[in-house]
Amino acid sequence: MSESSQPVPPIEIDARALPPLGMSPAEFLRVYWQKRPLLIRNAFPDFVSPMQPDDLAGLACEDGALSRLISHDKANDRWAVQHGPFPEEMFPGLPHQDWTLLVQDVDKWDADIAELIRHFSFLPRWRIDDVMVSFAAPGGSVGAHVDQYDVFLLQAVGHRRWQIDATDSPPLDFRDDVELRLLRQFTPSHDWVLGPGDMLYLPPGVPHHGVAEDACLTFSFGMRAPSAAELLGDLADTLAAAADESSRYRDPGLTPADDPGEIDAAAMTRVIAALDLLRSSDPEQLGDWFGNFITVYRNAVDVIPPELPPGELPRSRIEIEWDLQHGAVLHRHPYSRMAWRQSAGGARLHANGEGHSLPVADAKLVANAPTLDGTTYAALSETGRNCVFDLIQAGHYHLALDEDDEA
Repeated sequence: MSESSQPVPPIEIDARALPPLGMSPAEFLRVYWQKRPLLIRNAFPDFVSPMQPDDLAGLACEDGALSRLISHDKANDRWAVQHGPFPEEMFPGLPHQDWTLLVQDVDKWDADIAELIRHFSFLPRWRIDDVMVSFAAPGGSVGAHVDQYDVFLLQAVGHRRWQIDATDSPPLDFRDDVELRLLRQFTPSHDWVLGPGDMLYLPPGVPHHGVAEDACLTFSFGMRAPSAAELLGDLADTLAAAADESSRYRDPGLTPADDPGEIDAAAMTRVIAALDLLRSSDPEQLGDWFGNFITVYRNAVDVIPPELPPGELPRSRIEIEWDLQHGAVLHRHPYSRMAWRQSAGGARLHANGEGHSLPVADAKLVANAPTLDGTTYAALSETGRNCVFDLIQAGHYHLALDEDDEA
């Protein structure tokens, strides 16, 4: 059977028998990932949201939370955007319709939201950016738009109508009269209402528009997809910072100029040769750069050790190891972003832009474990334990002595 005569994969399925995708991860990645959208009914059967609207409103009042309030004047088709943190007294005075509250990185603040990420462990963890949670009053929306990254939209509370344009070449021009990047033209090809536990997967570039049917919460699992320009810019900065000052434009064998004002072809050849000195085909150097780049948190939130009371000294390594042997647990900082890769002679663990050389087993364990107890810590080599202590000092872990006593 030719490829053109293959049956078109369904755009809507029921996953109750095999949540959350309704199929194996391998099939989903082969058929849908970055290729076509998919509405997954009952991705999380009988879902009960770990967060309620009041919880999100409280989080939007916190200084460190990234929050926005988007409202729409439908009569005049005007959009307004306010940025948090917001005063608590603002929320009771909001209208009963046509606004949306969005808070990014909720997984960094709420352990129950973070726990949901494990359902997406078929994806590289460093590809998952954050879980954004939005509350929308009836009619609330952020307008028709398009994202340049993969996203899973899980309906948590209430109902939201999603419209998408799944045609091959949708119009992607943006309006120039609003602060938001809204599409000038949007013609949906599909129209669904999602209830709790339903999930919509959208690959990059699919126009979509969500409108609250009633007061609702939606969890958005967004992927990190740096642009080629972002990658090139960071790589160039990294290579330039490490470049030898003696590597310069050179022109030995220069002949008398026919026209002193001309930049001739020979000069451009020498320019390219000078730039080539910065290029690297060394997989170790490129791997170190990318590992550090992709683990730097995009919002530049620092991982730092907690402040100690005046006169109190940080716990020594001997004390920490004794605590771990007696039931204490190391919890990773919510903004600590780790990944590992194989390298010559072992592995490199990358943690928020810093690289550490480790045995492969240690790198795997540390990168994938949100907590380290006495047993897992003891399984590390001496090199691995040295690395963990360095990470503790840098603020990547805090020590929980017991339920009521944290250090």
